[in-house]
Amino acid sequence: MNELIIRKRKWHATLFFIIIIIATYLSSAITNFNVLYGVATLPAAISWIISNLVVTQESLERLPSIIDKLVETIFMSIAATTTAGVISIFLGLMGSKTTRINRILSSFARLIASLSRNIPVVAWALILLLSFGQNSVTGYLALFVGSIGFLTRVFIETIDEASQDAVEALRATGATYFHIVNKAVIPQCLPQVISWLLFMIETNIRSATLVGILTGTGIGYTFDLYYKTMNYNVVALVTFSIVLAVIMIELVSNYIRKVIL
Repeated sequence: MNELIIRKRKWHATLFFIIIIIATYLSSAITNFNVLYGVATLPAAISWIISNLVVTQESLERLPSIIDKLVETIFMSIAATTTAGVISIFLGLMGSKTTRINRILSSFARLIASLSRNIPVVAWALILLLSFGQNSVTGYLALFVGSIGFLTRVFIETIDEASQDAVEALRATGATYFHIVNKAVIPQCLPQVISWLLFMIETNIRSATLVGILTGTGIGYTFDLYYKTMNYNVVALVTFSIVLAVIMIELVSNYIRKVIL
């Protein structure tokens, strides 16, 4: 019996890999992508990057304006994440099986999370761009809407994983819904909630660069501006600034996670 199960699993794994290989081959054929050609062009691409993306003294003169735009992008990402986090907590409470008020509100919260999460942030930026134009509000809303879907989903799962003992104990004493949430659910979930918020801030800072190219705001617009004018020395400086900012924020986030978890 065990041998039969093992053989079946091996057959399923083999079939899966065969499907992946066929899908990869068909995708390459349809898109005219040549793996060997791509590998062969890597040395030339690396050589171009080394020779063109170099920070010079002239490009360093643009550093103050670059930092201003980078700070703007970081604060926009933080604002979008925190405001989305507040709304996502309420949606998470409505959607969780532990704290839901009724099935209708639970289904509504899960539907919002699903719609928001399954549409990429870039797509949200393009949709909102038609209504609000190229400005910081569009970038903020794109990050805000995209964050709600992800945060609501993880908050629902976090609340579902909370211990039921404290919830049942408070219910047995006749505690109100808000008392149960405040005393039993939030204290257990708060470390994970903060951790997910920090993760979302990191993600949004990365996404904000691409969103900024579309909405004409922040560091993304600065990158796009110098890239289109072929000023690759400043492009290199912008790129390094983004990378350093993301690394620093990630280090701070990891430190905070170690403290709270």
